[in-house]
Amino acid sequence: MAKGRGRDGRGEPNFDVPEGRAANPADLDLRLSRADRAGGGVARRATETKGRRAEPPERPLAPARARGRKPRRRSLLGRFVYAGVVLGLWAFIGVAGLVAYHASQLPPIDQLAVPKRPPNIAILASDGSLLANRGETGGRVVGIKELPPYLPRAFVAIEDRRFYGHFGVDPVGILRAIGQNLTRRGVAQGGSTLTQQLAKNLFLTPERSASRKIQEAILALWLEHKYTKDEILELYLNRVYFGAGAYGVEAAAQRYFGKPAKAVTLAEAAMLGGLVQAPSRLAPNRNLPAAQARAAQVLAAMEELGFAKPADVKVALAQPARPAGTRGGGSANYVADLVMDVLDDFLPKFDADIVISTTVDTGLQAAAEKALVDELNQKGAKFNVAQGAVVSMRPDGAIRALVGGRDYGQSQFNRATTAKRQPGSAFKPFVYLAAVEHGLTPDTVRDDAPINIKGWNPENYSRDYRGPVTLRDALAHSLNTVAVRLGQEVGPKTVVQTAQRLGISSPLQANGSIALGTSEVTPLELVGAYAAFANGGTGVIPYVIASIKTGDGKPLYKRKEGGLGRVMDANADAMMNAMMHETFVSGTARKADIPGWDLAGKTGTSQDFRDAWFVGFSATLVTGVWLGNDDGESTKKVSGGNLPGEIWKAYMTTALKGQTPVMLPGAKSWRNRPAAPAPATEPSAPTGGVLGALLGEPQPAPRVATAAPARPAPRKDDRNFMEKLFGVGE
Repeated sequence: MAKGRGRDGRGEPNFDVPEGRAANPADLDLRLSRADRAGGGVARRATETKGRRAEPPERPLAPARARGRKPRRRSLLGRFVYAGVVLGLWAFIGVAGLVAYHASQLPPIDQLAVPKRPPNIAILASDGSLLANRGETGGRVVGIKELPPYLPRAFVAIEDRRFYGHFGVDPVGILRAIGQNLTRRGVAQGGSTLTQQLAKNLFLTPERSASRKIQEAILALWLEHKYTKDEILELYLNRVYFGAGAYGVEAAAQRYFGKPAKAVTLAEAAMLGGLVQAPSRLAPNRNLPAAQARAAQVLAAMEELGFAKPADVKVALAQPARPAGTRGGGSANYVADLVMDVLDDFLPKFDADIVISTTVDTGLQAAAEKALVDELNQKGAKFNVAQGAVVSMRPDGAIRALVGGRDYGQSQFNRATTAKRQPGSAFKPFVYLAAVEHGLTPDTVRDDAPINIKGWNPENYSRDYRGPVTLRDALAHSLNTVAVRLGQEVGPKTVVQTAQRLGISSPLQANGSIALGTSEVTPLELVGAYAAFANGGTGVIPYVIASIKTGDGKPLYKRKEGGLGRVMDANADAMMNAMMHETFVSGTARKADIPGWDLAGKTGTSQDFRDAWFVGFSATLVTGVWLGNDDGESTKKVSGGNLPGEIWKAYMTTALKGQTPVMLPGAKSWRNRPAAPAPATEPSAPTGGVLGALLGEPQPAPRVATAAPARPAPRKDDRNFMEKLFGVGE
């Protein structure tokens, strides 16, 4: 075992076999010496060195490449690099964890879908032009190919100039925004791309927080993966908010410029592009200088990026966009409100854009509004009248114009369809119709004299009496005493039933005063009831919706012919038209007469001059005008024959211009008839009178009537009394 010891004196077991001898396991000495055991060498060295100075232990040899050199320490730059790598790695892990956490708060990626845009309701006039948009968005969806190229480019230039190069999140834009915000000491610019803005509009709340920004970025990446750039831009242009309830470029173009988005100019496109930054502050109808300054920035960006030619930019800067005035002062919105009120009756549910074609004529709508507003502007303060309404329709009930107030922007209350007011003498045609249907004629005579009904003493507007008069003249001059007498003859319930048969739907009180129009009605239903006189005796249901289609043209509803059927005999209608025609010849409506036209109608004034009405018609158009105050305050003697008559004439003159005059139904039957001899008795048969005699009908037992000329000429002093007192009669 002495052989084979190492440098430290420790021996190695020797397994050598002497030459010539075979290896025999029994001959091998496998025993361990003391030095071979663990710690043996140490113990031995300790014994050997006992009593003498210990030598230091030998150092192991250094690697050959390091021999003779001192170890090199890492440089300061290296340390920074190393620390940066480590910190970056941990930051990446932290960000990845943060992103993963916020991504887990979103719906699973395979369940994400762009939410449907709330449906828009486009309301069109009879000629196809847009009256108004209704719905949450304020405008229809438009395809990017429908738009002029400079319109989408305006948004890219000012909001996200690297839109076509980034992947949904723009690191360069974020760094630039951070730098500008730091230098300006405040949040001066955001780093959101158009895709991020779209993601926020589609999926997130307006909350501004780090969590929302992370989710916004995640959703932007998903959008970029799911859609093409043009599809993303189209979604953005149809969803972004422009203020004033307008979502999308179509709604904004209509709202601010009164035109579709496909028709905007470069200057208008630049103004729309700049508007989305701050819709309230930059709205051109509120702060035009700020809107134009922002548009100039957009134009400069477009020129810099080559999105617009310098010459075109120069023209746009020289002629900046300006908001269009609200068409018709907004009166078309009263029509739109009516459409929305009745839409459920025709189309209860829909989840896509629809287009509603109405019966309204834009020219007539504008003429009706102008006539009303001009009159109130000129004379409203003098006569203490603040509001009014105009309803005009064809004799079949198709509404051609409807103005529910003086200014829709100031008051959205639709007085044409909702306000119930006393019609006064404008209700008398229903009383006279009931009387005619009970056998009376325009030549029937009744006494215009004081009357007392259980202590009630109705008086005429002029507070004088004419004595015996024909029904023709009594209606033309709106004599209250005669109307009350007729109402008592036929009975208040009959009067109510007659009015309801013609289309009055408001509750009516069957009492003596019903003959003077004390029960309230709306302008729309009163004009609708008068339409039966204009069309020969057929009751109508006023309507404004002609058809409904989807946004891509699929028919959903089309109005069919219909109404209330025949509500009066043709002969009765002829007699009513003859009597109401007299109001334009010698009665309270003579100042509203339009030369060359066959017209009929009735004025009306309620108690204490609270309401003033004029409802008149030709064979082609029925129009009613109401004036008054919303709080029921009395006007300063506004009667049906003055201000309402002037509005009616101004409108109807425009509305009938260019048309060939047409005679009213039955005009030849009871118009310009020779005066009948004064009857000593008066027939009560359904036909009776002159017509019955001409037809050779047997006459029933007569009843006593007041003897008087069939058509007594009005006394000059009586005829002019109201005009002298108030300027015109009731």
